[in-house]
Amino acid sequence: MILGLLFDLDGTLADTAPDLAHVINILRDRYGRQPVPHDLLRPHASQGARGLLEAGFGVHPGDPFFEELREEFLELYQTHLCVNTRLFDGIPELLNDVDRQGIPWGIVTNKFARFTDPLVRELGLHHRARCVISGDTFDRPKPYPDPLLGAARQLRLPPETIIYLGDDERDMRAAQAAGMFGVIARYGYLGSIPPDRWNALGVIDHPSQLKTFYHNDTKTRS
Repeated sequence: MILGLLFDLDGTLADTAPDLAHVINILRDRYGRQPVPHDLLRPHASQGARGLLEAGFGVHPGDPFFEELREEFLELYQTHLCVNTRLFDGIPELLNDVDRQGIPWGIVTNKFARFTDPLVRELGLHHRARCVISGDTFDRPKPYPDPLLGAARQLRLPPETIIYLGDDERDMRAAQAAGMFGVIARYGYLGSIPPDRWNALGVIDHPSQLKTFYHNDTKTRS
């Protein structure tokens, strides 16, 4: 029985890739490099600064230049949080339906709170989400289960009654470790690992399809 829903942020609730890719290209311009097409950066958006800097500059954690670039990237992104970022098509309608059903829901992301909190406010979700868990809320972010278990406590629901919707392999690993039902948002960014290798309850190609996973429980909840 599904009693609650949790959502990843980047690539699941919101299309943040346009702003993230724009910031990478601002940074490339600083260093005299040509812009990278947004379509090439988009698949790395759910992997945060690490994935985007690997795609945009070919640097990895541990490289001498990585931490300097990472700090520059994060400072720039803080001023470009919600310029072209939008909720994915179908998400407003989905959340309206979830609210009508009286299903508590929240957000669990690896994005740091300094970015998550203002972005959630800009998207108009801060008064609706029952919980907002960021990548630095707990000592261990996804793929560890800690953030999802913390969100379950805030929703006051057993983990086994919650669906977690995400677009990254780490999301599904975290959901499995937390004892939740993982559902893949195939309309998101997905990253480099094919989703057919992820352990998930199901896959959706549009947010409206998530209804099939919780609507069957409406009579039970009421």
